[in-house]
Amino acid sequence: MTRSTVFREAKDYIIIALGLVIYALAFTFFQLPHQIPSGGVAGAGAIIFYATGFPVQFTYFAVNALLLIAAVKTLGWKFCVKTIYAVVVLTVLLGVVKSGSQYYGALHPELPVSPQGLPILLDDAFMSCIFGALLQGFSVGYVFLHNGSTGGTDIIAAITNKYRDVSLGRVMMLCDLLIISSSILVPGFTISNLLYGFCTLIISSITIDYVVDRRRQSVQFFIFSEKYEEIASAINATGRGVTMLKGEGWYTKSDRMVLVVMARKRESNRIFRIIQTIDPAAFVSQSKVIGVYGYGFDKLKIKADKPAAVSPHPNNEQDNA
Repeated sequence: MTRSTVFREAKDYIIIALGLVIYALAFTFFQLPHQIPSGGVAGAGAIIFYATGFPVQFTYFAVNALLLIAAVKTLGWKFCVKTIYAVVVLTVLLGVVKSGSQYYGALHPELPVSPQGLPILLDDAFMSCIFGALLQGFSVGYVFLHNGSTGGTDIIAAITNKYRDVSLGRVMMLCDLLIISSSILVPGFTISNLLYGFCTLIISSITIDYVVDRRRQSVQFFIFSEKYEEIASAINATGRGVTMLKGEGWYTKSDRMVLVVMARKRESNRIFRIIQTIDPAAFVSQSKVIGVYGYGFDKLKIKADKPAAVSPHPNNEQDNA
């Protein structure tokens, strides 16, 4: 394993831990005190906590442990390593943050600390729902970007996807809807609690997509310049590939070379600086692209169509003769 690989892996584990810290804070200070249900195994643990008082972190760990045993046998260790790490870290964080909030509340008797926790927004369940969902979506999005997972419904979706042609997102959404809907069975829960839960699911899902898509957003450059060789070499030196197309100017009827570059959006400024330094008079077109798949970008995850079976025909031999 190279030094750069070790550094990248260490960075992933650190950012996953930081994302889980944000998740634990949002869950403990915004959702639990207002009894707002949410999806995932943490959400299921919260519903059990609302009904029985059994700590969320113990339910979260127990359910994920069972799912991870099934995942190791079905999906292999490679899928599970960072998930096991995330489950252990989040289990500890949920307990530490909850105990910390109760300890702080004990030091300040004037604060409205309940068995559910200490609310940041005292009398505003709606804003707690909004901010809690935003923070959860933001944290989980960054966990996903660094190849992590919070377990739970992710594992169920991955196992289901291996044996059935059902998308991961559809399975996760179905599991989360069932978990949130079950909160209506908790004594004292109302339709308002249920609707807050659905709002949390929608907002956190949109936030996750925004964080992931924004980080992975790609752009396409068309570069027209007389100094195309210098520009191509300089861009290629940064690790990005360059494709050269041969064109013809309609007005001048002269040959023109066009450079095509696919890059991440965050790399745009560096490419513009290269062009500006080599040829300030270059003509450049930049456009957003919906998706880029292949080496250096995202992998194609759609399943190929199975070849159609050739039905037997009694006259096949005669037709081939």
